[in-house]
Amino acid sequence: EMDVYNLTTVTQFILIGLSDLPEVRYPLFVAFVIIYQITLLGNGLILLAIVTEKKLQTPMYYLLANLSLLDIFCPSATVPKMLKNLLTEDHSISFVGCALQLYFLVALAGTEVFLLAVMAYDRYVAICFPLRYSLIMTKVRCVQLLFGTWAAGFLNSFVHTMSTFSLSFCKSNRVNQYYCDIPPVVALSCSSTYMAEMLLLVIASIFGVGAFLITLISYIYIVSTILKIRSAEGKRKAFSTCASHLLVVFLFYGTTIFTYMRPTSSQHSPGRDRLISMLYGVITPMLNPIIYSLRNTEVKGALRKVLHLRICSQTA
Repeated sequence: EMDVYNLTTVTQFILIGLSDLPEVRYPLFVAFVIIYQITLLGNGLILLAIVTEKKLQTPMYYLLANLSLLDIFCPSATVPKMLKNLLTEDHSISFVGCALQLYFLVALAGTEVFLLAVMAYDRYVAICFPLRYSLIMTKVRCVQLLFGTWAAGFLNSFVHTMSTFSLSFCKSNRVNQYYCDIPPVVALSCSSTYMAEMLLLVIASIFGVGAFLITLISYIYIVSTILKIRSAEGKRKAFSTCASHLLVVFLFYGTTIFTYMRPTSSQHSPGRDRLISMLYGVITPMLNPIIYSLRNTEVKGALRKVLHLRICSQTA
């Protein structure tokens, strides 16, 4: 029996993605190329604005710069490979390639969960303790929090990747998704997945629920503080400083819940379901810079300056 197992050990995976919806391959390729380019451009411009504009070099914008970095890296872990798969017949990915893709995807998504919690805490301090904000959110504190979010995200992913890829794979190698993600890869294992699933559940509960609660509690305090402000103008001003972040939080958690926690509907094909989840996964990073640049006058001003300098240098 061991020989049979050794003979059929998986050395590569096949990403079946949209193989059951071949008629939308080319329109989808065009759509993803456009979305990916807008994502890179939008987030790149926000990073450029924060780096070049002195006024934006504050903890709040350092956090936003990290969100833009994540929104560039996260789709970059899956979209280029997916574009290749849409154009070619070869949908294979090596065992190591699959492990690396899963590692970076989970690490970046995890870091984003922690970063959104830190951004909520930052807004909580700014609105609930405005006079002490500069004492609490110093640049050193901001760097420490950022280091913590990236370290936690990548460490968390390392644990999951090791537990996922230490399983035995000897049955099917067809990953029921466009990219290597924990649930579709674990589903292919021919050894017991109990430990990997329990680990995922426990760590997701501790870290995920913890980060979500920090975000939620921060906003409960923020809203109650805003409601106590007497003047309508004061209320509007306070709310406008956290409206962008609140929208991004809704978008992130809404799409995550939609992708991972919705029941698989019987009337849709699995391909349609995967398509919807993937569109959500690539649309969120594209919308984040749009939300921040539309709602934030300081970012708008800095972007105008950056674009103006670009146009001037080109015409000169």
